[in-house]
Amino acid sequence: MKFSVIFEAQLADPTVEREHRLFHDCVQQAVYAERMGFDRIWAVEHHALKWYAHMSAPEIFLTWVAARTSTIRIGHGVVCMPFNFNHPVRVAERAATLDLLSGGRLDLGAGRGGTEQETSLCGVDRDRTTREVEEALRIIGAAWQKEELEYHGELIDIGPHPILPRPAQTPHPPMFLACSRADTLTRAAELGVGALVMGFAGPDSIAAMRRAYDSALAARTGERFVSTAVNDHFAVLCPTIVSDDRERARRIGIRGQRFFAQSIGHWYGGAGIPDEAVVEGSDEAAAMRVAAEQVVARLHEQHIPVRPTSTATFNADHAYGTADDAISVVERLRDAGADEVMCLIQMGTVPQEACMETLRQWGEKVIPHFSTDARRA
Repeated sequence: MKFSVIFEAQLADPTVEREHRLFHDCVQQAVYAERMGFDRIWAVEHHALKWYAHMSAPEIFLTWVAARTSTIRIGHGVVCMPFNFNHPVRVAERAATLDLLSGGRLDLGAGRGGTEQETSLCGVDRDRTTREVEEALRIIGAAWQKEELEYHGELIDIGPHPILPRPAQTPHPPMFLACSRADTLTRAAELGVGALVMGFAGPDSIAAMRRAYDSALAARTGERFVSTAVNDHFAVLCPTIVSDDRERARRIGIRGQRFFAQSIGHWYGGAGIPDEAVVEGSDEAAAMRVAAEQVVARLHEQHIPVRPTSTATFNADHAYGTADDAISVVERLRDAGADEVMCLIQMGTVPQEACMETLRQWGEKVIPHFSTDARRA
């Protein structure tokens, strides 16, 4: 099992002063994660998504963290790969540079960045995003392995050029794809890249997604591989807040996830502005249920079918509570087929001290539990 931390730079009450503090807090968490024995950090890329994610330049954040650490891996989870967000050659150049400066610690994930808010900002054609992501991965894989890149694809032509520098890792850093549905898991397997599974529905859903991924792995022929370096790593999201006070940890964690889910609902589903209020001692599990019911009611009003995925982000059955509670959740995720658990700690309403305490508890109690399990096996 691998353990990582994923950063959205999410923020309630996003004043300039709080936003500035947020980035320094995230760096502090990332550096502390290395001390606590985490294997990797991930940083998302989103644009113009107030409240949900202020991480619009992850290459800068990851470089800042890389300069302050020495062993933890540095992951783009993910780069928005449609060409108007990031030209694939520029991604290859920037990522290779960071891989060199970090001593070969980079991982590169790809995603669509497909909200209307983001694509309209950068003039991205939403109908082309899936195809552009695949072409970008092919271009990057080739750029990192050839003396000179020449690419003539369905969507882009690149004449002969050397792409410099080359990454430290050979043949190149591992590549991943953001996956939230069975079709993206199938695509990741067929392309020969790892899966970053952003599911909130819990271990049973993760097990079903792992089966879909494994089925695609077994059926693939290799014809669609984007590189000679194949990566079959399966990483899954795990929202978590941990402390010795179970009820406080659950209250803080579920409140943070409710803000996170409402922010997603705002930008991806047209829901209202997320609720920022934090009421000490409130029944956050009940508030989460009410928020989910509001989503269902809004879908009914718009005559949109309600699917299990419609309220998945409001599922509060995650690693909130004591270290023993977190261990129990991770065991279920491991049994569901997770190769890596990506801890989502930094959610908009979660205070910095709770983030740091969670990292400490995982480092001192949760991660060692699984290291001991591995030695016994």
